[in-house]
Amino acid sequence: MIAVNPLDSASVLAAFGALGVLAVVFAESGLLVVGFFLPGDTLLFPAGVLCAGSAQQPPRLALWQVLVCAAIGAVVGGQVGYLIGRHGGRALLARTRGGRVKGAAARAERLLARYGYGKALVIGRFVPLLRTVLHPVAGALGVPARTFTLWQTVGGVLWSQTLVLAGYTLGASVPHIDDYLLLLVGVVIVLSLLPLLPEVRRAHRARRDRRDSTR
Repeated sequence: MIAVNPLDSASVLAAFGALGVLAVVFAESGLLVVGFFLPGDTLLFPAGVLCAGSAQQPPRLALWQVLVCAAIGAVVGGQVGYLIGRHGGRALLARTRGGRVKGAAARAERLLARYGYGKALVIGRFVPLLRTVLHPVAGALGVPARTFTLWQTVGGVLWSQTLVLAGYTLGASVPHIDDYLLLLVGVVIVLSLLPLLPEVRRAHRARRDRRDSTR
């Protein structure tokens, strides 16, 4: 029996291939607390790398299978997350003790209010942690189902296909790049966290302003 670590993208890809991509992306896109800890960006990009073959080694995964599974996982997961939000999402978030989950839910609500449904659902897909809670929050806030379905599908397909194809392009361009998957995962993690920096700075300024106002 093969031991699989669902938090390790290399382990998931080695054990399940494209089906592992579908399952993890589905969970990360809508299963709230469970999906909060699963790899998304750090699974799709290496999966794309493994789809690129070379003269010495054939592709380890089929590109079309990974693209299809990534898109299905992203879109269906988003719809399930929305339904969770429509049917008790606020109560579930209220019972959640994790500060990171509640913080991400608050950011998702602000994103929807600031940018509108369409832009927020597309942008949110590219922000780690946020994309897991965005869909349940949209359901809890009563975002119209037709509007949600349209824009979360656009965001899910754009996000999943872009990352897989970026990994495939790199894998096809750089020989033996798959030998450095751990390094690539680290780079993807750093890049995926960059959109969170403005939010962190705003939170830091808000705390500082509150401290100054109490002096």
